[in-house]
Amino acid sequence: MDKSTLAVDGGVKTIDGFEGRGDPKIGHEEFLEMADTWGYSPDTIDKIRAAIVDEELDGGPFLIRYKSESKVAKMEHEASQLLDVKNVLAVSNGTAALHTAYVAADINEGDEVIVPGYTFMATAMAAVVARGIPIWCDIDESMTIDPTELEKHITPHTKAIAPVHMNGYVCNMDAVMKIAREHNLRVIEDCAQACGVSFRGRRAGTIGDLGCFSISSYKTTGGGEGGLVISNDDTLFARAQQWAEGGGLWRPDRCAAARWDGELFPGLNYRLSELEGSVDLIQIRKVDSQLQRWRANKRRILGALPVYYELSPQVVHDIDGEMGHNIGFFPESTADSDRVVAALRAEGVGCHTRGQNAVGDWHAYHSMQPIIDKMPATSDGWPWNHPHADEIEYSLDACPRTADLVDRQVRVSIDQWWTERDCKQVVTALTKVFDALYTRDPSHENWLSAVAQSG
Repeated sequence: MDKSTLAVDGGVKTIDGFEGRGDPKIGHEEFLEMADTWGYSPDTIDKIRAAIVDEELDGGPFLIRYKSESKVAKMEHEASQLLDVKNVLAVSNGTAALHTAYVAADINEGDEVIVPGYTFMATAMAAVVARGIPIWCDIDESMTIDPTELEKHITPHTKAIAPVHMNGYVCNMDAVMKIAREHNLRVIEDCAQACGVSFRGRRAGTIGDLGCFSISSYKTTGGGEGGLVISNDDTLFARAQQWAEGGGLWRPDRCAAARWDGELFPGLNYRLSELEGSVDLIQIRKVDSQLQRWRANKRRILGALPVYYELSPQVVHDIDGEMGHNIGFFPESTADSDRVVAALRAEGVGCHTRGQNAVGDWHAYHSMQPIIDKMPATSDGWPWNHPHADEIEYSLDACPRTADLVDRQVRVSIDQWWTERDCKQVVTALTKVFDALYTRDPSHENWLSAVAQSG
């Protein structure tokens, strides 16, 4: 046959293969670098190298979730089962989760979002980036948003409430949801510090319209950076997908026309990588067991600890649903907080307080200068140049109870791996210090009974 005949017309194919063959883009050395990141010794890494050097990787790993057997997709599925929620979207971090949820809930120019005065600044910052305006609300002795204060902050501009399950303590979600539904407001739960906790049998994040999680190295669950957006509302979830994956890779037919009005709009890219998805898949599987260990140890300690007149235990809305990795209480003054923390630390108890000499902290509203000073990200001034933004004053005394409680609170850390003997040692140390400084209150059988009644 004439070699000039085109292959498309039945001629001989010109190229039947290539001799050149290189290494895959991502191969053994990248894997070994991760082994170093994990902290394995050089000798161990050499053994790993010897074991894998002859392994053929073909094209190497594809470290993005849009592939068969994706670790991210598997993690989303297992998180859905863990949290008992219909839809889970993995994103790059907790702040991205908040931003995505605010956009999904249609927070836009001048919409007000009620935020507790005690949270990490991301809860408020993400609202600003969505062009909304955060409105501070006081907390109560649970260190979560005070439902009795909520209605005082609702205006015609209010669009959403963002309750925060701070430090693993759940908000009073029954009260929050009742107010939200009466006023037709969206509820966006910030569960960044509360992965897996529950309120009266329902997992945090599934009670409101949207739930946001941080699953990162700074949190009890997660490694590297990572976040989750969850919802049982398909419409809200579709908006979250479009915002967090504006490239449309999540759609059945990526570049097809919109399947319904409002499905498509310009979005961003907050995808989680397969590397972090691989770690977080395992982390999600550990959630319930670690919660069980923390709660068991907290009950061991509280069940043996007396109550004292001068110390107010932190209110717990659901003793069975909280994370349980710390014990919170309030001395009568910040000076007393400093004194008891110093005494407890001397006994070997891990604990913390802001106390008398509290420094700036982006977990307390009065320290969040980018919000307090209405700092815009761009020169157009949004959202602070919205017509009604001038009416909003971010005074340092806007949430007096928050300012007081945040400084007075003492938190005693609990290790999930403590044995029964370890817990007894902690009880002995706590009782030793408390008996020296305070007066026992015999009206409560123990600290556990006082806390169980407080919620």
